[in-house]
Amino acid sequence: MIILSSLLAACAGERSPNLGAKEGRLTACPSSPNCVSSQTSDERHRIAPLSLNGVPDAEFARLKQILARRNDTKVIEESLVYLRVELRTTLFVDDGEFLLDRVGRVINVRSASRLGYSDLGKNRSRMEEIRSEFSPVEVKP
Repeated sequence: MIILSSLLAACAGERSPNLGAKEGRLTACPSSPNCVSSQTSDERHRIAPLSLNGVPDAEFARLKQILARRNDTKVIEESLVYLRVELRTTLFVDDGEFLLDRVGRVINVRSASRLGYSDLGKNRSRMEEIRSEFSPVEVKP
């Protein structure tokens, strides 16, 4: 049991002190394919930001509620415009970040694995899943 706990802790990796928003920008993705960001021009890492349809602060609060309901997400840091979360899979922990851009009417996103080289598309698929939960539901007449 101790060995299994040690192995699982090693897969979690350590929190990076280098994450966070600086001058309206999230940390750039590394060259490895295990990261996605809405603030990069590199197509390999590029993902669309979350579009806002309502009042920016209310939409950011709604995103926080969506993330709080997820079983794989733990909030690590939050402010009025920034949210950092840990996103867990069975063995690994990834870092997710969300940055409100009121003027641009978007929430920029970044998700990256702490360990390894490839994530087999997990960070992208998870962010798209969050986008799906965040997107307004269209009511058909």
